[in-house]
Amino acid sequence: MRISRGWVSVITVLFSMATGSIALGQADHVRWDIISLAFTTPPTVSAGGIAFASANATLTIKLTGSGTFVAPASGGTSGAATGGGTWETFVSDVSTGSGTYSVASLSSWQFANFQPPVNNDLIGPVGRGANGNAILRIEYSDGSKGVLGVGCHGPGAPAGIQEGVIATKDFVTYWTAQHPAPGVDANRTSFHVQ
Repeated sequence: MRISRGWVSVITVLFSMATGSIALGQADHVRWDIISLAFTTPPTVSAGGIAFASANATLTIKLTGSGTFVAPASGGTSGAATGGGTWETFVSDVSTGSGTYSVASLSSWQFANFQPPVNNDLIGPVGRGANGNAILRIEYSDGSKGVLGVGCHGPGAPAGIQEGVIATKDFVTYWTAQHPAPGVDANRTSFHVQ
């Protein structure tokens, strides 16, 4: 009995899909973090950092946090999201409130690419660090609601991804992420696709 090359190709693709070696149409399981970066050689990435965003010259929010989400292959929203962190708001560098926030759902996940393993990564598996952005719906401990935008422009990222965080808290829009500065451990994020 002879099997044509066409059937061999079809069988190979079906086998690959069944064993998971072709990842077409699968949901992404992603961990996100506001990270701490130690300026070692190579740099060391760990959870537990801080990031700032501002609404104008006087209004600022400081955030910490981490969590996970499952992004559907369809690109739609997802209630399979966890995590949270702390927040503190400022007017002209004077604290006006603080507390915690929790993630309610995923609104958007845009995967860009995997990062080359150039950092000492203490968060996720080697080779699974990713560049991209996510929008998460969040609930603050004072009863307000908003969104948290996380953008990771790490090693090997294509142009156009903003590194850091943006947020809303009720009607206040902290739309300007503070950029990471050389030698300053703040305003950096990471994603790890599990």
